[in-house]
Amino acid sequence: MRILLVEDDTKLIEELRPRLQRAGYAVEVATDGEDGAFLGSEELFDAVVLDLGLPRLPGLEVLKQWRAQGNLVPVLILTARDTWNERVDGLKAGADDYLGKPFHPEELMARLEALIRRRHGQATHLLSAGGLTLDPDRQQVRAGDEEWQPLTGIEFRLLRYLMMNADRVLSKTELSEHVYEEERLRDSNVIEVYINRLRQRFGRGLIETRRGQGYRLPSAKDDA
Repeated sequence: MRILLVEDDTKLIEELRPRLQRAGYAVEVATDGEDGAFLGSEELFDAVVLDLGLPRLPGLEVLKQWRAQGNLVPVLILTARDTWNERVDGLKAGADDYLGKPFHPEELMARLEALIRRRHGQATHLLSAGGLTLDPDRQQVRAGDEEWQPLTGIEFRLLRYLMMNADRVLSKTELSEHVYEEERLRDSNVIEVYINRLRQRFGRGLIETRRGQGYRLPSAKDDA
């Protein structure tokens, strides 16, 4: 899953970015409103953490621009003042949730995860698709009632995105963009390698290949 963090507080960035990465997110950072507005308009993200008090362009204006463009990415706004009218303005502008500073990083992580779950129609913390159950907190998976198995970082990111988008055909490019961060090499052949690793662990029929299109993880297990 790919997150855009738009925040000008370098200490907060240094605290949040590694936490998000450890939780399996690919994180892009913008430190002012203009850069954040551009990235959010030009690239696809699963969610945005948006500070309101940004240089060059206020966060509220960034949010209004995205919504005017029809950009429906889930947005969690951060505000230092945390006054009721600022929260109301943010929600009316199209924010999905808000968090006042200072805050506990664990709360931000939980709110962010809830936004993404709702966006993908997932009602519970555990993800289920293709006969698998995924625990995002532990980054472990199990098939049916079998034992939980740990996943590597890339396996977890890839499988979570496939399960969040079950029944969709996902191109190698889209998978790569939501597994790796911008500065890392995104070789589509690497995605194929990890797809095959997941198939070796959970069966060849787990993930379908659509020639010339990409990959699809069915929402229900195919027992045929």
